[in-house]
Amino acid sequence: MRFATRMLVVQVATQVAVVAVCTAVFAWLGVQQLKAEADSSALNIARSVAESPEVRDLVTQYSADPGTPDATGLRDGVLQQYAADVTARTDGLFVVITDDHGIRLAHPDPDRLGQVVSTSFADALAGREVVTWEVGTLGESARAKVPVYPPAGGAPVGEVSVGFERASVFDDLPALVAGIAVAVLLAVAIGALVALLMRRRLERLTLGVQPEELAALVQTQTAVLESADEGVLALDDAGVVRVCTAAAERLLGTTDAVGRPLAALALPPAVVTALAGAGASTGLPIGDRVVFIDVRPVRRGSRTLGRVAVLRDRTDVAALSGRLDSVRAMGDALRVQRHENANRLHAAVGLLDAGRTDEARAFLADLVDRGSVDWAVPGIDLVGDAMLQSFLGAKALAARERGVALRVSDDTYLRGTVDDVEDVVAVLGNLVDNAVTATASGPEPREVEIAVLGDGDAIVLTVSDTGEGIADIDAVFTPRERDDDPAAVHGLGIGLPLSREFARRRGGDVWIVEPGGDRRGAVVAARLPGVLRGENP
Repeated sequence: MRFATRMLVVQVATQVAVVAVCTAVFAWLGVQQLKAEADSSALNIARSVAESPEVRDLVTQYSADPGTPDATGLRDGVLQQYAADVTARTDGLFVVITDDHGIRLAHPDPDRLGQVVSTSFADALAGREVVTWEVGTLGESARAKVPVYPPAGGAPVGEVSVGFERASVFDDLPALVAGIAVAVLLAVAIGALVALLMRRRLERLTLGVQPEELAALVQTQTAVLESADEGVLALDDAGVVRVCTAAAERLLGTTDAVGRPLAALALPPAVVTALAGAGASTGLPIGDRVVFIDVRPVRRGSRTLGRVAVLRDRTDVAALSGRLDSVRAMGDALRVQRHENANRLHAAVGLLDAGRTDEARAFLADLVDRGSVDWAVPGIDLVGDAMLQSFLGAKALAARERGVALRVSDDTYLRGTVDDVEDVVAVLGNLVDNAVTATASGPEPREVEIAVLGDGDAIVLTVSDTGEGIADIDAVFTPRERDDDPAAVHGLGIGLPLSREFARRRGGDVWIVEPGGDRRGAVVAARLPGVLRGENP
């Protein structure tokens, strides 16, 4: 049996049990009320009869006579007629009047007149009123016994006993029981209807999943979500966070996200937009991480339940991609170097084969002085690190293909050796690529100038161009999706934000020195501590 069905049965059974107990209590109270009403009626009638002047006078006369009253005379007597009239008017069982010896002066059965009553009359002669249920000659009845006092006052001279038959007392009991039965049936019906509605509501809230299945569902969800490297964040239709794994909280830099609106998590606007929209497939810098956000709607049948965002930490991948680009550029430079070197060796061999020894010797001497490759980058000799020379030479060749001249500033001074190559070429390569892109689409002259300075163990880079400048300084460092807009040349995609994160993780930074504009290009600078080895000013 399904849990919802079991709950329905338990609720209905509980309601029936509660209603049964209430019915028994109300029935008992109803019976007590009927008995109390019968006792009250009997007492009031008995008091009325006992206070009648005629009854008091006649009972006093019979009590004063030491003999036994004549039964024949009592049958047609005033008291007998008076008692019969009262009995008829009140639908009572009997009205009995006695003297101080308990002899019946009035009784529904004329044959019992002049005889002593079958129940005690001592309380009435003692001046006490008594209401009780007793069995007499006429059967069980609710009766009241009231003393009769003489007209002049004094001790009681008799009693009046009024009784109602048991069956007449409970004449209203069937109607009472019927009313209770109707109330019981109505209560059970309402309870069953409410239980059915609660069952439907429960199944709707749990999407048809039974509570006994929820434990397994929670275990499975915890095992799947918490064991994955990706973070998972689930939002309902109102934008309230319903699920947020530990990995998601770590990537977003927030805590206690469950139960809070997305807008209350103090996340960067770009992240909120990505979580509330279609995600960020090209990555967003969040803190010191680069996070890819994949958002999917969640539906069950035709019902929309909200959205689920999967957050993937791609910092290392993005960094590796940037460094791979740098390595690729260095590889291209090495291929150029090998090709150029081979050409020069072929030229030297040709001179030797032609017997032009002096020219060959001069050619080789020049090769030794200038190196195996002529990068044709003005000022590149000021860069003391061979790796950076090769990297800048490769960038210069790529820039030349786009009609941009790359040169090294006269202010460059670097005598140390770069230890941490990956971060340096990643940041420098991004700045150079942005500058070349900004300059390639502009008017002549198309030039990019690079300055490299050593400062202790830090390297300081500045890249300036002759492009159109940067219109919005803050925008270039704002994480955003990569687009195809050719005007967005500075900070494409995650380049500048990621470069800044690389620098800041080392205690450095990337910033805009001069935004340019009005036919002046931009100047961007970076400082990377802890990347140089050797003597630097």
